[in-house]
Amino acid sequence: MNGILNVYKPSGISSAAAVGKVRRALGYRHVGHMGTLDPIGEGVLLVGVGKGARLFDYYLGKSKTYEAAFRFGITSDTLDITGNVTEKTDNIPDERTIKDALNKFIGVQEQLPPAYSAKSVGGVRAYELARKGLAPELKPAVITVNRFDMIKTVGENEYLFRIDCSAGTYIRSLCRDLAESLGSLALMTSIKRTRCGTFFVENSVKIENITPDIVLSLDDALSEMPRFDAPDEAYKTIINGVPYKTELAPEGDFTLYCRNELIGIARVQSSCIKIKTYLKGDLK
Repeated sequence: MNGILNVYKPSGISSAAAVGKVRRALGYRHVGHMGTLDPIGEGVLLVGVGKGARLFDYYLGKSKTYEAAFRFGITSDTLDITGNVTEKTDNIPDERTIKDALNKFIGVQEQLPPAYSAKSVGGVRAYELARKGLAPELKPAVITVNRFDMIKTVGENEYLFRIDCSAGTYIRSLCRDLAESLGSLALMTSIKRTRCGTFFVENSVKIENITPDIVLSLDDALSEMPRFDAPDEAYKTIINGVPYKTELAPEGDFTLYCRNELIGIARVQSSCIKIKTYLKGDLK
């Protein structure tokens, strides 16, 4: 059983808990998620099954789309509704003012992660330090926001937004920074991941409906990548890790096949094929 599942994670459970439920549904222990979604969050959670779990780095770097609600006039230590309220303000921007400010956040920018995040600080998760009352020394990260739209009003001083962004973007931080740019405060009240790479929420499956037959094969999951088929006589060379020289392979990352068997994700370095993620081999 090797492949990818587009799982709909419900709000209220951690990504690790969702993976545990998937393991039980499949009756298979080699399962892992491809990028954490906060307990408050719901929507697309990609789960690797068997050799598919080796694709963590590949899917972690994919762009994502979110729908998130921000409430203005208040903030918390976690920057979302689950935290302790730390500050309030009467300076609350109106809908038109907020919409006009969104374009400022389109493009490449530096973003400071939230204190309550999984970022590593000296080998310790930032949220572990924050829970102890310590202030983790976090460094800004470069992110890209491709789209930032207001969808509708969902409550008093509360609006729903759609954000299309690069991997590593914290929507809670975007909420904080948008409010600060308007001289106000805000916190995130809900978040739904509607897309990760080419996987969409419309095609996700609820945990209670998971069965082994719906696991997407690795061939199908990686079909968007360029494919290179090495000649049959190169089979032993490639699977034994010996450099295979070629000038025919695509530039950048590609799926490497030989004898019509998926070997892994590879790229050419110094005119030789180098396997980045090895997908051949049995799991026990």
